[in-house]
Amino acid sequence: MSVSPLGFGGAPVGNLYAPVSEADARAAIEQALTRGIRYFDTAPFYGHGLSEERMGRTLAGHPRASFVVSTKVGRLIFGDDSRHAMPDGFAVQGSRAVFDYSRDAVRRSFESSLGRLRIDYVDILYLHDIGRMTHGERHPEVLRMALDEALPAMAALRDSGAVGAIGLGVNEQAVCLEVLPRFDLDCIMLAGRYTLLEQRHAAELMQQAQDRDVRIVVAGPYNSGLLANAAGPGETYDYAPVDESLRAQARRIYEDCAAEQVDVGAAALQFPLAHPAVACVVAGMRNGSEVASAVQRMEAQIPAALWERLRHHGLVDASAVLPK
Repeated sequence: MSVSPLGFGGAPVGNLYAPVSEADARAAIEQALTRGIRYFDTAPFYGHGLSEERMGRTLAGHPRASFVVSTKVGRLIFGDDSRHAMPDGFAVQGSRAVFDYSRDAVRRSFESSLGRLRIDYVDILYLHDIGRMTHGERHPEVLRMALDEALPAMAALRDSGAVGAIGLGVNEQAVCLEVLPRFDLDCIMLAGRYTLLEQRHAAELMQQAQDRDVRIVVAGPYNSGLLANAAGPGETYDYAPVDESLRAQARRIYEDCAAEQVDVGAAALQFPLAHPAVACVVAGMRNGSEVASAVQRMEAQIPAALWERLRHHGLVDASAVLPK
């Protein structure tokens, strides 16, 4: 699985939390290509197809071999004229997303994604949002369907050549540890769990992934906004208001970065890449300026003293792999 170290996260151009103009979305994707980003991640859920459509329209003007695309299965999109709010975080109207991990739904979702993306194969296909955090008491039922239907359907697509690699796209370690011994995965997109802010919630998974040669794609490196702003900690963590203990931890990270004259966002993007299991880091981008900022952060020189300072203060786990 060959991807650029920095990946383009497509949720924002699917109108995550706020509308994004067609011009800004196109500019973001074009700017990413110009600045050397070659990996683009999206999902039917992101804007109920809008993110995929915008990627498809923009990437269609570039040679297929010049970029890598991942998308996801696990939800189907239906028309719904009654929808006018943002119950799932996306500023779109007239549609709804419904969980469905059946074999048939995987095939239907994948075919729809190919049409929106204007491509005839997908480099990486993730099974989206299984796990107890998302499904609560339905988790055993969802996991069984994932293992019996969704993942075998995805493996068949991989075997046919329609998909290059398959994996999970999730926000928690536990479900990955349940699946890894029971199904042959190529990769896992793990959002928000192996970051500058936290590593312990992914320690066992990172080791198992390395042992099994499963590549980790780190998404949510800013922990959904908490570490995104150079000026100070944000207001959200895991897409919800942050509690005071985590905010205090984030403030201490900001203080250590300031002492070494490092942008926290640069440290957040670069830190996960030191782990040998990590293939790349994916950050959400909604316009050209956010792309430029992410690239600049990835290229920033960070002194080794910062990582040692963070470890000395207990802000980076003792077992975490530090950048060199």
